[in-house]
Amino acid sequence: MEYIDIEKDQIPHRFDVDLAGEMFTFEVHYNADYDFFTVDLEKDGEVLAVGEKLVYGLPLFLDVMDNRFPKVPVIPYDESEKSTTVTWETLGVSVFLFVIEEEDEEDE
Repeated sequence: MEYIDIEKDQIPHRFDVDLAGEMFTFEVHYNADYDFFTVDLEKDGEVLAVGEKLVYGLPLFLDVMDNRFPKVPVIPYDESEKSTTVTWETLGVSVFLFVIEEEDEEDE
């Protein structure tokens, strides 16, 4: 599985990422008071989401039914299943933002 690398030492970390052939801009922020991360999302200079909280095991932008958003799920997850939260201690160590690419039926 592919994942999006977050540079915690560069937060607020702003970067472009290709998701299912479309370019998006992510900006990751950290709330030190409550130990959580949020993501802002842009596409072609248009702000699509601000302050989307990273919640372990739940796809980002889950509550949005809009074709401007990524067509593939991006999910904070720990492959070892040792961590179940997205915190400063876990993000980029055991928890990563996995991009769940759907397999083409032709490849099966």
